[in-house]
Amino acid sequence: MYVQQFMTSQVFTVTPSESIFNAMNLMQTKKINRLPVISGGKLVGIVTDGDLRAASASPATTLSKFEMNELLSKICIKDVAVKKVVTCTPDAMIEDAALIMRENKVGALPVMENDKLVGIITHNNILDAFLDIMGARSPGKRIVIEVRDEMGIINEVTSVTKELELDITSLAVYHLSNRKVQILCRLDGERSEEAVEILVQKGFSITQ
Repeated sequence: MYVQQFMTSQVFTVTPSESIFNAMNLMQTKKINRLPVISGGKLVGIVTDGDLRAASASPATTLSKFEMNELLSKICIKDVAVKKVVTCTPDAMIEDAALIMRENKVGALPVMENDKLVGIITHNNILDAFLDIMGARSPGKRIVIEVRDEMGIINEVTSVTKELELDITSLAVYHLSNRKVQILCRLDGERSEEAVEILVQKGFSITQ
C-alpha cells in the first residue's frame, strides 16, 4: 500500500507573503488544518492552524475583533511558518510515511515528486489506511484467532476457508509477547460459522 493510494491530491497552499488572516479564512473555509507554503513553485515551508492560533493568541485578548483582524492582515505567513518541512514521495509505503510522521511528531507530510508538490498525506489518511488493512469496512464475519506462533498456521486457516469456499476479505497478523499470534480475518460466505467450528476443533482459540 503506497502513499499515492491514500494522499489528498488537491492541496491548498499559500505564499510566504500571504497574511495569516487570509490563511486562517482559507483553512476555515476548506476545513483543513495545514497549508504548504509555496514560493516560485518550490515548497519552502508549512503552516498549521496551531501556528496561526499561536501568532494571534496575544492580540486577541486585548484588541477588538476589527483591530485584531487588521493586525492579522499585516502579519505574513513567512513570520510563522515552519521552514524545515518533512516530506515523502508518492511511491513511499504507507507504513514508512506513518513512521516518519511518528518520529518527527508531525500530523502530515507534503508529498513531493521531482521537487513538485503533488499531494499531502495526513494522520486521517493514515487512519483510513489502517481501517482498510484491518477490514473495518469489508464485508464478512470478523474472527480473531489466537494461536502459538508456528510455521504453517496461516496455511491451516486458508485450507479450511478454501474447502468451504469462503472468501477472506481481510487478513492481519499481530505478534504477542508470549510467542503467540492473533490473526484477525473476515470470512465472507454462507459457511462462515462452520469454518469457526472446524478451526476450534483443530485447536484454535477464536473470539468473534
